[in-house]
Amino acid sequence: MRARREGSAVRQASAGRQVPGRARAARGPGRALRRAVAVGAGAALYAGVYERTAYTLRRREVPVLAPGRPDLRVLHLSDLHVTPNQRGKFAWLSDLARLVPDLVVLTGDVLSYPQAQAPLIAALEPLFAFPGLFVPGNNDYYTPTLRSPHHYLRRDSAPTRRGVSLDWDGFALALTTASGWQELTNRRASMKIAGRVLDLRGVDDARLRRDRTALVAGPPEPGAEVALGLTHTPEPHVLDAFTADGVGLILSGHTHGGQIRLPYYGAIVTNCGIDRARAWGLSRHETGGRSSWLHVSAGLGTSPFAPLRFNCRPEATLLTLTGRR
Repeated sequence: MRARREGSAVRQASAGRQVPGRARAARGPGRALRRAVAVGAGAALYAGVYERTAYTLRRREVPVLAPGRPDLRVLHLSDLHVTPNQRGKFAWLSDLARLVPDLVVLTGDVLSYPQAQAPLIAALEPLFAFPGLFVPGNNDYYTPTLRSPHHYLRRDSAPTRRGVSLDWDGFALALTTASGWQELTNRRASMKIAGRVLDLRGVDDARLRRDRTALVAGPPEPGAEVALGLTHTPEPHVLDAFTADGVGLILSGHTHGGQIRLPYYGAIVTNCGIDRARAWGLSRHETGGRSSWLHVSAGLGTSPFAPLRFNCRPEATLLTLTGRR
């Protein structure tokens, strides 16, 4: 009888105590969740406070000229998405004149609000000492709008909601008047730099289906050292058309380099028809047995509704066009 009572007391005491292994197992999921939340909050703070304004100059060489020819230096800007009070971005843009490029190229998504026009032109003024070219992007026609994030997870989600109309024509005229730069919206032109002729062509934004490649089609001008093609959105059909016509270098933006790039994976989405592997930087585009160099800029800004960058700093790129090896 006493043995049974003692055994019952032992069982009750054991039930009152928590086994250490079980306690650790119970605490494990909670700790993991807290760590995940802390890491996520830290990453969001880094992406939203530091990296989105960590403006970076990148340098790339593009072997696109005839062998032995002198280099050409092209400063590629894209996706500025400026708002009126971005003083740090304006100062950084002005300082780029120290690079003394042979040519400045701006591939769209310049403004986020009409009030940013005057301060942006003032910030770009030091670069007006050099020849320049520009085309519009989809956000140069309408102010940005808040969209559900799931739209950006689709490879090619056409815009379904548009903000207030922007006066792109008025801005383009003001920029041309102030700078002498050439607008290449569905246009072709040629330019002589340091005694060398460049064949130039550009299209309106392909995301809004305003591109008219037929208007700029055809082989490069006779005697042109290199043909450059400008398109804000690197849609494959535009890249195909430029490449088939013998364009040596295509300059583009729009993707923001993915804007959020995961380690060992890269861009999550491109927001257009191009593949993730070529959403940022220098690559080759091939079609019909011909190939062109393609440079997709990660750009300098973000939408006001998605002010984050992770593992993809805002950038301008100095492209040095060199002789083919």
